[in-house]
Amino acid sequence: MISHSPVYVKPLKDYKLFLRFDNNEERIFDVKPYLKDKYFSLLKNKAIFKTVKTNQLTIEWIGNIDICPDELYYNSKLIEHKK
Repeated sequence: MISHSPVYVKPLKDYKLFLRFDNNEERIFDVKPYLKDKYFSLLKNKAIFKTVKTNQLTIEWIGNIDICPDELYYNSKLIEHKK
């Protein structure tokens, strides 16, 4: 399994993230199913959700909340660009 790291992240409506990975793929990741987990409960606050940023390996929010880059990559949907 090849690991890919996100190099850009933008919070979207409805607890989704736009991600660009180091292989230049653009993907959408839905955080909503994770909000049931106590670890991610702070992200229900939209102001906190919008603090998402990339670091050298993955994405993170204030409060030391992060998601494994493999989780982001393999559980996100590829955005197909028309050529």
